[in-house]
Amino acid sequence: MLAKRIIPCLDVKDGRVVKGVNFVNLRDQGDPVELAKFYDKEGADELVFLDITASADKRDIVIDLVQKTAKSVFIPFTVGGGIRTIEDMKAILEAGADKVAINSAAVKNPDLITKGAKKFGSQFITAAIDGKRVNNSWKVFIHGGRKNTGLDLIEWVKEVEKRGAGEILLTSMDRDGTREGYDLEMLKAVSNELNIPLIASGGAGKAEDLKEVLEKNSADAVLAASIFHEKDYTIREIKEYLQTEGIRVSIH
Repeated sequence: MLAKRIIPCLDVKDGRVVKGVNFVNLRDQGDPVELAKFYDKEGADELVFLDITASADKRDIVIDLVQKTAKSVFIPFTVGGGIRTIEDMKAILEAGADKVAINSAAVKNPDLITKGAKKFGSQFITAAIDGKRVNNSWKVFIHGGRKNTGLDLIEWVKEVEKRGAGEILLTSMDRDGTREGYDLEMLKAVSNELNIPLIASGGAGKAEDLKEVLEKNSADAVLAASIFHEKDYTIREIKEYLQTEGIRVSIH
């Protein structure tokens, strides 16, 4: 069994790392390059860098920030936000990212996943999905959670895998920033349909939350922001705790 991955997330807006609750009321958390360096030294398994307003603002991702971050870290580094074309993917990978995460553009043009996987390989393509409960099902939202696409989450997950995405980064909008724990029901429903790795995002508030989602095999990796940015836990503390609970992690 592969070790479970612990992944800090850098949500970037206007060149700064921010964090909010349910995708709103954003608070400044610091400089992305400095935070990336810090988490690399701390023993994170990977990093995710999301330019959270690039798609809604219809602008490109900040390439120079990607280059600076890539030069500062030695762990795998995924970049998303504002990636709309194969050329955008190529530019991000050439700037030093190990993987690209596509969300809004993939929903608008699912062929982007197919073409990206074919050109670069599935292992370079992460499908980022923002899901939210609407009535009795989960729907897919885009543009940083501002727009309900009406797409059924489970159906979209299946399509994304079929089109060649190498992994899925699934964020629960209902839990994002609340520190109330991951949306286990949603993650389990999605995980039951998948044969590719699933990264759980949205809701981490304490070490037990990460344990719960990994223990139940609802995800292959957990992404967290607030608990790391605000120094509630170090990555090493989380990993040592998970290890004592019988969850396989890599401590380095």
